[in-house]
Amino acid sequence: MFKKAAVLVASCGAFLSGCGSDPQVENQQIVSNLIEAGFPENDIMVVDDQVYVGRDAHVTLEASAEMLQTDQSTQEQYRTTNLVASSVTKICINPTSGFNSYTRLSQGLDLAIANYNGLGLSFTMARGPTTGCSANITATTMSGAGGSAGFPSGGRPYGTINIGTGLNTYSVDVNEHVITHELGHAVGFRHSDYYNRAISCGSGGNEGTAGVGAILIPGTPSTATVGGSVMNSCFRSTESGEWTSSDRTALNALY
Repeated sequence: MFKKAAVLVASCGAFLSGCGSDPQVENQQIVSNLIEAGFPENDIMVVDDQVYVGRDAHVTLEASAEMLQTDQSTQEQYRTTNLVASSVTKICINPTSGFNSYTRLSQGLDLAIANYNGLGLSFTMARGPTTGCSANITATTMSGAGGSAGFPSGGRPYGTINIGTGLNTYSVDVNEHVITHELGHAVGFRHSDYYNRAISCGSGGNEGTAGVGAILIPGTPSTATVGGSVMNSCFRSTESGEWTSSDRTALNALY
């Protein structure tokens, strides 16, 4: 997730050409899997030897393979085919010491965890270190005023959210919003405006439906509006950090 109108991220292009003389075979396979799953080439980026789609969603080799293998007959905003399994009942969010050194990031994490716990979902979230965790997510920092995460794999949430240290100059509510958004990716949510990033970002196109990669959740709108979801691609400086009604519907439908 990035601030509207902000520079997003430098990219080496859809493929690994130009990123070095010895590109990693694993990344080539991830890119190949994503293209086969239906993601447009111009939505796939390789940054710092990691593959991203939708600007802020990191994709592992295992997750990209699952996009090809999952049954498409069940059409459950939008989600990926990869969700958190029912066996995961407590997700622990473990901030690094660097993350904790930023007061508003730290406060935003507590509020984001409360957002999920306030809905009575099949899992709870807890700030670590703590015990009884079914799955763990590390909260760490990155440069800029945005964030990145990835999608679930093997029935478990993605293991890391990266939050920009530049957010410490924004309100606690904006920090809450961005962290809630990235945790949303980690449990399987696509951008609500994936089909037209210009809705929340002011520019940008279609991230790609990807067939199995952007499934409309029953009971939620098929179209996005500015401020209509925590899962919009870009955020505003006026965000409240709270769920919208469609966000609540989506989470309760899945978990």
